[in-house]
Amino acid sequence: MRLPPTSRNDVIKRLRSLGWEGPFPGKKHPHMAKGEILLTIPNPHRGVIGVNLLKLILKEAGISREEWLKQR
Repeated sequence: MRLPPTSRNDVIKRLRSLGWEGPFPGKKHPHMAKGEILLTIPNPHRGVIGVNLLKLILKEAGISREEWLKQR
């Protein structure tokens, strides 16, 4: 199954269900944390998070596509 564009709130909700904490304020962008890993997330904006940016976020977080899609 393909990754769909996703809202920022949905990204935060799914990351929390996978054990991430936050979002916490950062200098330019907020971040979420899991252990020692900090994950930068996009600032709130009107549109959705596109597939390419979502792929980068998942790669940085070490989350597989399958694992992500199970978190509905």
